[in-house]
Amino acid sequence: MSQLLERADRLLESVKGAEEIEIYLSSGVETEIRAYQGEVENLSSASSSGIGVRVLHDGPGGAQVGTAWAGALDEESVHETLRQARENVRFASKDEFVAFARPDGVPAAALSLRDESVLTTPMDEKIALALKLERRVREGDIRIRQVDSANYSDYVADAAIVSSTGIRASYARSGAFLSVEAIASDGHDDQTGWGLSAARAPSGLDLEVAANDAITRATRMLGAVKPVSMRCVAVFEPRTAATLLAIIGGALSGDAVVRGRSFFAKRIGELVASPLFNLLDDPTDPRHFSASSHDGEGLACRRNVLIKEGRLEAFVYDTYSARRAGTSSTGSALRGGIAGSPSAGCRALQLAPGDEDQATILKNVGFGVFVQSLMGVHSGVNPISGDFSVGVTGLMIRDGELAEPVRELTVASTLQRMLLDLCHVGNDVEWLPGSAAGQTLAIEGIAVSGS
Repeated sequence: MSQLLERADRLLESVKGAEEIEIYLSSGVETEIRAYQGEVENLSSASSSGIGVRVLHDGPGGAQVGTAWAGALDEESVHETLRQARENVRFASKDEFVAFARPDGVPAAALSLRDESVLTTPMDEKIALALKLERRVREGDIRIRQVDSANYSDYVADAAIVSSTGIRASYARSGAFLSVEAIASDGHDDQTGWGLSAARAPSGLDLEVAANDAITRATRMLGAVKPVSMRCVAVFEPRTAATLLAIIGGALSGDAVVRGRSFFAKRIGELVASPLFNLLDDPTDPRHFSASSHDGEGLACRRNVLIKEGRLEAFVYDTYSARRAGTSSTGSALRGGIAGSPSAGCRALQLAPGDEDQATILKNVGFGVFVQSLMGVHSGVNPISGDFSVGVTGLMIRDGELAEPVRELTVASTLQRMLLDLCHVGNDVEWLPGSAAGQTLAIEGIAVSGS
């Protein structure tokens, strides 16, 4: 039993009368190192802990919930947080759908997501990784003019959730990351490229992958031009595809659906995508960096099939959105730390891999645009209407090969059309930080606006 869980259990003894209490405790350690011009420009290592409390009073017209939080776990802070949450109940609006989660009988997956070596690896070794990464990129190609930043970071996080309704859960995870941004120049043009390696622990990081990634992405964009406007196939590489899947996942949130803020609303059972599209949210898959045994309300996470062979099968729900929709939670509550309240969302999206690698997809596409980066996603994508119009940099695809680099272009369509026009799904799955894994995807009929 974790110490946080023991502490949370003891705090439940303070329940008064008919009130319901939910207690969320967290603790963690983070390290960040930035190397610049052969020296450590920034180093920070910090620990944090905190408590979030929700108190619910039920009555005629609905329940009221008071919340409070504190960034410390000393006795004074904890008891003051409990007092404030109780006090805040009387200021809350009544809501017939608000409720705390109750155990639903789904067993939690046994996951090992925390690697203690994140804490035991000497700081000197972590610093050496950042310095070596910067040096490797700087010396990797004569066209690299500058390494804007070379970073090492890691974390260990623990959390416990208990409630007077019978919830009792704890979970932990860790992560380690190398990232670097390189600037390449040919004397006339400057281009940037970003490289990444991610793992559960420092020993799993691949410095060469991060360095080569940044060098390749920067140098191959040199001399990029604005292309003519056209309609063609757009091939999204794994990182940009992961961004696309995360956007789609947001529209599959039960919270967005019940609030009328999703283009998928009222479409269960409909064919919404190509038969090649098989999307699931599976936080129990340990390959996901956001995998978890429990969700933000303490219910067991589970594998949820969302779109099967192009047909919309399900949404993801937390307790509140499920009650509004007249269904049950799918163990999909997300929580933004001690100060946040649970809300429904996808945690670990994964598209079933296809049969083709990236080179084969490019060959089969023949002509199109290879999308290396997306810009203006937050302003250019409307999850309610599905409108999609974002800036892109990348390369032309000619005769099935990557050709000249292009920039200052916009790709436009709708998410509804893009899902239906999916024509190739890669087998090159990359497990990335964030809510979605990525792989090469090709979508036909995309309008490209250039010169």
